[in-house]
Amino acid sequence: MTVDPGQFSHETVLLQEAVDALAVDGGVYVDGTFGRGGHSRLILTRLAGDGRLVVVDKDPQAIEQAQQLAADDARVTVCHASFAELKNELKALGLVGQVCGLLLDLGVSSPQLDDAERGFSFRADGPLDMRMDPTQGESAADWLARVSETELADVLYRYGDERYSRRIARAILRVRENEPLTRTLQLAEVIAEAHPAWERHKHPATRSFQAIRIHINQELNDLQALLADAVEILAPGGRLAVISFHSLEDRQVKQFMREAEQGPELPPGLPILDSAIDRKMKRIGKAVRPTEAEIAVNQRSRSATLRVAEKL
Repeated sequence: MTVDPGQFSHETVLLQEAVDALAVDGGVYVDGTFGRGGHSRLILTRLAGDGRLVVVDKDPQAIEQAQQLAADDARVTVCHASFAELKNELKALGLVGQVCGLLLDLGVSSPQLDDAERGFSFRADGPLDMRMDPTQGESAADWLARVSETELADVLYRYGDERYSRRIARAILRVRENEPLTRTLQLAEVIAEAHPAWERHKHPATRSFQAIRIHINQELNDLQALLADAVEILAPGGRLAVISFHSLEDRQVKQFMREAEQGPELPPGLPILDSAIDRKMKRIGKAVRPTEAEIAVNQRSRSATLRVAEKL
């Protein structure tokens, strides 16, 4: 079935705050997670006429939207790729070290969640896929068909903070012996039946679905790869702005920015001037979180955290 990517709405999280943090003017800017283009469109309203915006996304449906934007605005360049591959994409464009602002809005987008055919949701039945790029890699169904109980339990615990990870993993493998797990509601039901302590106002499959999605899309590995390249990608004075929705993502970003600001760890008592320490970046302001007004309009924004750093 062909799905119109425009039929699912997306409320852009921390829209003004993130774009304000980039201090957009002239030069090159990168939206590493285009999604449905909310941040990109606001960047374009502030971008100088000779500026350039490179937009990147894994999701083919997001790329369709990005190409429509590029057709209307010659300042836009579209790259169908993971942001983990951003340095190579920019190298091909001759833009490494010239980026004035790089924005990442991590996690899954509302259109991906709301489209049952994408397989992200435990609330609507669809194929158990969960890939941000359905043309690449292994689906959740294929992974669950072969994964060991130990690996599955580890993924549920590490990426979902699921206390009952081993119990849920056992239940999934027990069902798998009799029938393949191919549908989202099928998996959600197995998890719900195995879960002994449902949290109030939270579906019992929430943590497990999050964990499987993070694993399938290698989200933390992609983030680590991008952060390793960020300083090289940015121009002096260029800013990195990252919106995260999960404590593991936010911890990676926070640690990276702190270490880039403090410089390499030196032996205690080493006689060295502060000015001689190789600092790569400085943090800009404190972590920013959505206002109560934004959360009231968009409940999915409630766990968002924006952190910003500037290359020295």
